[in-house]
Amino acid sequence: MSTEETQDKAVAPATEAPVAEAPKSEAAQAPKNHAPRAPRRDGASGPRNAQRSGRRDAASSRRAAEAPAEDGPQLVEKVVYVNRCAKVVKGGRRFSFSALVVVGDRNGKVGQGFGKANEVSDAIRKGTDAAKRAMKKVVVVNETLPHEVYSEFGGAKIVLKPAAPGTGLVAGEKVRAVLEAAGVSNVIAKSLGSSNAANVVKATMQAMLSMRTADQVLSARGKKKKEKESV
Repeated sequence: MSTEETQDKAVAPATEAPVAEAPKSEAAQAPKNHAPRAPRRDGASGPRNAQRSGRRDAASSRRAAEAPAEDGPQLVEKVVYVNRCAKVVKGGRRFSFSALVVVGDRNGKVGQGFGKANEVSDAIRKGTDAAKRAMKKVVVVNETLPHEVYSEFGGAKIVLKPAAPGTGLVAGEKVRAVLEAAGVSNVIAKSLGSSNAANVVKATMQAMLSMRTADQVLSARGKKKKEKESV
């Protein structure tokens, strides 16, 4: 045997060695196929979801605690007008809001209030509180007025006339809010002057407070109802 043949046999195993690397590559690829994750159990949630659910539960319990606190007669709240005022300052504009609110029990008691704040909701709340404090008794006879009345406040001029059952409220938005809150259903009204919301509402309130029934007028004169019927 020559030296060249011995060198070829010695080199042959070295050339066949890379064939054995195939199983290694397959074994290296095996760990890449991760096992699927097990699904979460029902009710499991992260810390953020737990915080959100806790906040929701606290808010719902707060609402449930506040709901039964509203006792007493059912009051009707009507927002008649909301005004926005802008003040120009160095950094830009600052807004403030004012709200005119009418509150009544639809049984002869009504009041109006005016509130101002930097937010609309706060202005309405202040106006509602002021209207509740200013509620007064007015005269309502058979869901209408006892007689015709004319009233002025500032530039506003209001005429209110009683109407037959089934007529409804023939009035503008501002006058209607006061009449509905007082429990009046059949009236014909007309605004003859300024359309300023505050003046129209105050003129309507003034007209409602100035009305008197026949018994009240007779008692003020020192007479009785029987004497009127006999005459």
